[in-house]
Amino acid sequence: MPAVIRKIIVIVEETCREAGHAVAPPTRKAAAIAVIENPFAGRRVDDLAPLIAIGEELGELLARRAIAALGIAGSAAQSYGKAAIVGELGELEHAAALLHPKMGTPVRAVLEKGAALIPSAKKMGGLGTAIDVPLGHKDAAFVRSHFDAMEVRIADAPRGAEILVAIVVTDSGRPAPRVGGLTVPQIKGVDGLR
Repeated sequence: MPAVIRKIIVIVEETCREAGHAVAPPTRKAAAIAVIENPFAGRRVDDLAPLIAIGEELGELLARRAIAALGIAGSAAQSYGKAAIVGELGELEHAAALLHPKMGTPVRAVLEKGAALIPSAKKMGGLGTAIDVPLGHKDAAFVRSHFDAMEVRIADAPRGAEILVAIVVTDSGRPAPRVGGLTVPQIKGVDGLR
């Protein structure tokens, strides 16, 4: 069963100044968001395989939209994250089905790697509910300069029988990182941690 998409929104956030100082080049984050029909709204279903398949479909679609918005090749992406908000007629497990079993594989294929786990968040909510999409470096979870988040919110979503699904990709870390730890040039990218 393919996703029934009501709308797709892509947002690019570009930070040019931080704490009174120029950020050169500016740091950029792109959120690609789909508002989809929840096929299980209003009823309890044990087999969530259709939502798992939709998660796989959206992983590729939204990752491609995010890197296109940044104008970069997938290999140039540095951080990623994913999130979902389930409308009131669904349940939290619907978000888990979308985000966890199969979404990561196509995201990693689009970004041409991704050894680290994709940080995620999920919640229930109504129209205009915001969610912070957690971010981490795609190849090494211990890169502190890339611990970040991007808030997403759509004024008319999710409706009761919908799910808002977001993937965020960045072309850099935070604007002015100074907390030490593993740096991007030190990444080995083998175990997803370092």
